[in-house]
Amino acid sequence: MGQYDTSVGLMLIGVFFNTYLYGLVTYQFLCYWRAYYSDRLALRAMIMFLFALDTFHAATVIWMSWFYLVQNFANPVALGEALWPYTFTPIATAFAAVVTQVYLAWRIWKLSESNVLFGISLLLVAPSFILGCMCGIRAWMIHIMAQLAAIDNIVTGWLITQVMADIFITGTLAAILARSKTGFKRTDSVLNRLIRGAIQTGLFASIFSIGCLVSFLAWPTTQLYGMFAIPVGRIYTNTLLDTLLSRKELRKEMFGNMDTIATTNAEGPRTQSAFAFAHTEDTATGMSVPVPLSELRKMQQEMDSQNSDDREGSISVDGHGSRRDERNDMPLDGKRETLTV
Repeated sequence: MGQYDTSVGLMLIGVFFNTYLYGLVTYQFLCYWRAYYSDRLALRAMIMFLFALDTFHAATVIWMSWFYLVQNFANPVALGEALWPYTFTPIATAFAAVVTQVYLAWRIWKLSESNVLFGISLLLVAPSFILGCMCGIRAWMIHIMAQLAAIDNIVTGWLITQVMADIFITGTLAAILARSKTGFKRTDSVLNRLIRGAIQTGLFASIFSIGCLVSFLAWPTTQLYGMFAIPVGRIYTNTLLDTLLSRKELRKEMFGNMDTIATTNAEGPRTQSAFAFAHTEDTATGMSVPVPLSELRKMQQEMDSQNSDDREGSISVDGHGSRRDERNDMPLDGKRETLTV
């Protein structure tokens, strides 16, 4: 083993992998910007921020490699200096993690409408973000590689809370999606892919965070922890972009090539899709969930039966696909749900 294999060699592997992941981020960012420019401004601003952060961090760690390997090729003493791009890594990772985790926590709230689950998610995310920033600031103040072991308590707290937040958010989101299964093959197939995407978002980042923690505590005099730490932020961005980009393919899988059935109404027979879709302006998954017409009629009959004793009128599905209170001619629950056939 060479003299610098466990120092600059391991760090260089981390920089190479980080650059590769940044290339994937760039490709996915361009695909997203072309395909989903009509997304809400807040979502587009979030993606733009993550891309700018990843661009800045990727450029700075490449410059750091140049400083160590080219500019100070004949000066091994320079390897003991913790340059600011290196100490900025925990801060960049903390920002990438908090943006991704808060977005996923918001999806949990949209799907479950549970303030408790949303609050627990934020309680795990907040200390992770704060400790990550503290870790970067303290490392910048120390400025010496050999002395970074002095902040092992902060590093341990940061990485543990980050992994805990990832596991809780990923597990909760997967459980909510699993409970939403309808028994229909098309819908369940899409939900399975959403569950797989949610797990991937937290799994890969957690693996690298755990690798960084173990290597920092077990081999603090090497750069093995740097090899794990440098690319973590890009993993968060890549998995989030992959989740967003999969929406079009999932819509195609859910809505495409649908069988049709003949139905009869007051105007005579007409051909409708075998599924009815309730669309809302904004959903946590960016998709609508199909409801069979037979199930919709069954729900209507049950609701009519439950309300027949204490209110006049009935609940119906009008020609526009909205469930309405015929007495007041108002959409049920104050919401208009359109029926696409």
